[in-house]
Amino acid sequence: MRPARHYHDHAHDAQPRERVILDYDARFLRRKVLTCESGAQLLVDLPQTTSLDQGGVLCLEGGGEVAVIAATEPLLEVRASHLPRIAWHIGNRHTPCQIEEHRLLIQRDHVIRTMLNHLGADLREVEEPFTPEGGAYGHGRTHAHEHGHSHHHGHDHDHSHGGHSHDHDH
Repeated sequence: MRPARHYHDHAHDAQPRERVILDYDARFLRRKVLTCESGAQLLVDLPQTTSLDQGGVLCLEGGGEVAVIAATEPLLEVRASHLPRIAWHIGNRHTPCQIEEHRLLIQRDHVIRTMLNHLGADLREVEEPFTPEGGAYGHGRTHAHEHGHSHHHGHDHDHSHGGHSHDHDH
């Protein structure tokens, strides 16, 4: 089993020889054994917990790269004539969101679905790769995610929200 101790957000090799296909949650790791598409196993041992992005690579000790591919997963497609307003509400709930010109993609969540229905969004269940925005605070998800407490990509909650509170009941 070859170790990978470094990650880059783009390939240096013309064609990485191996690929790992991971869903959004599995792409957040520090130390873990992964199975490549070929069946070969890889020990990921990164210096810190890292969010692996679609198109990034794990660098193998001794040379070579393993491409990171976003797996297809169950998502909710969000469309609306007032998409910026809908995006604001999703962001206000610290929900990971893939932003495209005419639609948003989020993980399926019954609480967010209810809120979006109330706001008049058109919703459709889809199965696609999920590559949400990293956020203004960088690509690191909070370390609380490692312990199952948080599922957002953005920033820690040690900041002010102008006097309003958040009920984090995800």
